[in-house]
Amino acid sequence: MPEVLAVCDAVLYSPWLLPVLVVLIALDGPFPVLPSETLLMTAAAVAFGSHDVTGVVGLFVAALVGSAAGDLLVFGLGRSSHRVLAKTIDAEGGLSSWVRRHLLPRPGIALVGARFVPGGRLVSTAAAGRYGLGLHRFVFWSLASSGAWSLYMLLIGLLLGPITGGSPVLSLLAGLVMAVLTALAFAVGRRIQMWRAVRRAEPLGELVAPR
Repeated sequence: MPEVLAVCDAVLYSPWLLPVLVVLIALDGPFPVLPSETLLMTAAAVAFGSHDVTGVVGLFVAALVGSAAGDLLVFGLGRSSHRVLAKTIDAEGGLSSWVRRHLLPRPGIALVGARFVPGGRLVSTAAAGRYGLGLHRFVFWSLASSGAWSLYMLLIGLLLGPITGGSPVLSLLAGLVMAVLTALAFAVGRRIQMWRAVRRAEPLGELVAPR
């Protein structure tokens, strides 16, 4: 925590803010432990609070470029090696199975949808490389998911700005709370989907059961 806050404080008002954001967001793809989201949300809260339209646009572009670059990096790792990230991609059940099921027939659902689930960016982009999603299709949906995520993060900054006051501590806590709520919503959605699948299978089982 102190290290995260130190990074935010040192970079937030620096002229190097946008380049640093691009690098952090890109590296957040293979290493999803960096304070990129905290820094982006905090910078967005400050920019909206000061009515800095140019700053908001710059943050969006930096987030989009960094996100797409990181996606390509993880895609390359997934395509070039069957060992790198193998445990993450091939895990049974949960997010990994969901991504594998939708990736090739519906890459938009897999790449855009997974982007808003904790850990989903790493799983979906690495799986896209490993399981042979075409580069042109990947780039298209990576840009779509990156754009959607960038707008989402800026919207959070806009909504939380009056509450956090641009505080890195409060922004970090808000980000953690939202990550937990997103994970819970995804888990509940999966359980509902499984329950519906079981209910649909029950009548069929009764029809074919021996008497």
